[in-house]
Amino acid sequence: MTRKRANFDRLAPVAVSGFDRDKYVALQSEHINERRARFGGKLYLEFGGKLFDDLHASRVLPGFSPDNKIQMLEAIKDEAEVLMVVSARDIAANKVRADIGITYEQDVLRLIDEFREHGLLVNSVVISHLTDDNRAARAFKRKLERSGLNVARHFLIKGYPNDVKRIVSEDGYGRNEYVETSRDLVVVTAPAAGSGKMATCLSQIYHDHTRGIRSGYAKFETFPIWNLPLNHPINLAYEAATADLNDVNLIDPFHLAAYGEQVVNYNRDVEVFPVLNTLFERIMGVSPYKSPTDMGVNMAGFCISDDDACRHASLQEIIRRYFKALVAEKRDELEPIVSDRIAILMSGLGISQVDRPVVEPTLALERKTKAPAAAMQLPDGSIVVGKTTALWGSSSALLLNALKALAGIDKKVLLLARETIEPIQRLKTEGLGSQNPRLHTDEVLIALAVGATTSAYAKRALEQLPKLRGCDVHTSVILGSVDEGIFRSLGVQVTSEPVYQSKKLYRKR
Repeated sequence: MTRKRANFDRLAPVAVSGFDRDKYVALQSEHINERRARFGGKLYLEFGGKLFDDLHASRVLPGFSPDNKIQMLEAIKDEAEVLMVVSARDIAANKVRADIGITYEQDVLRLIDEFREHGLLVNSVVISHLTDDNRAARAFKRKLERSGLNVARHFLIKGYPNDVKRIVSEDGYGRNEYVETSRDLVVVTAPAAGSGKMATCLSQIYHDHTRGIRSGYAKFETFPIWNLPLNHPINLAYEAATADLNDVNLIDPFHLAAYGEQVVNYNRDVEVFPVLNTLFERIMGVSPYKSPTDMGVNMAGFCISDDDACRHASLQEIIRRYFKALVAEKRDELEPIVSDRIAILMSGLGISQVDRPVVEPTLALERKTKAPAAAMQLPDGSIVVGKTTALWGSSSALLLNALKALAGIDKKVLLLARETIEPIQRLKTEGLGSQNPRLHTDEVLIALAVGATTSAYAKRALEQLPKLRGCDVHTSVILGSVDEGIFRSLGVQVTSEPVYQSKKLYRKR
């Protein structure tokens, strides 16, 4: 199938829903139960993607709820336990989860707390890809153990994933430390892709076999969606999201050979399938799966209710990923490897940066004012902008303008009086030593909250904050950590040009 140029109204708001959430929960639950019954004993269920805050899925499948997966697990919490996996390589690299702005180390702790709050059992963590010289990983292991968690070490295996004989031996999985589990359903999850979840499952099955425990494996998947075309924007959005891992979607060759049917999978699952196949053959005499796609439990493709809405949302996500890659490369002085990969996807789809509706208004305002600018698309598709002034930066101005538009307040109305703003500016510059007197978004919101006690306009504006969730914003310069964090907390989807506002060498993040 050839890729066609995107054909959509760039200023049209995204449809309310393109995905049947209830149908998805029902179908996924049904097929998980079928997989458990097939194996009879213990089932290691790898969760592809994120269990909490699956924001990527909710962006490309409008109507998908970020908590779909955890709701299913809550229904069977007395039968399940959670096994967390984190890669020692990600710990050493201090890798950050971009969507919520915390390191993978911190996210492991956050996720454990979240699981426990939902009544799920979490006793153990696997640190994968471990080497003897990784001090950061060893320190994190001690921290987890002091918190009362069991920590298992899984090591790099020479020749992985191609040397099947070594992998399925005492020198391979046999060297890894075994995790004792007490429930029949073991949910294996991690902060992000590439953490070693599948290898953890296979290692556990190997050790179960040596102990006479019957166990099996399945994968709870969302992306890529196997029964959509290879070049469907939803699947290409997944490629863009994992471009830093060099993941590539492809036609599953094992499925094609076994069934004569073209379905979509991705390179890492295809690469590791011979290992899984050999492992099952050694344990059971015959593998229950003929392809990596067989391993997955993925009903998402059957729950798309509006394909056009999902295509539109996915195209926008790819562009967002492109801008985020550009900014990351600028910040870390990296070669444009990730952004180039995403640019190739965009070229094939016939889209560019300006197909993000908030980009052109932002750049036009910057050219006009010769200062940083920002634009936001509201839920009705209209665009509001914010420019830099003596009182506040463009993000703060944008936030106030958006709240006024949503509240139906005339543009000329001042939500914050100058006599309210000036004391805050004096405190920043004279009291706190800041060189920037302009109000950041957090300071604007605090001032607005104070003003709401006496001003009906400010109160009306403040009440609009929940409506900003899901709105798109673009800025002409890279945001500082404060403004970026406020937009993230509000659920606003922000991109920026890969340009710093100043030429200073030291910048607070």
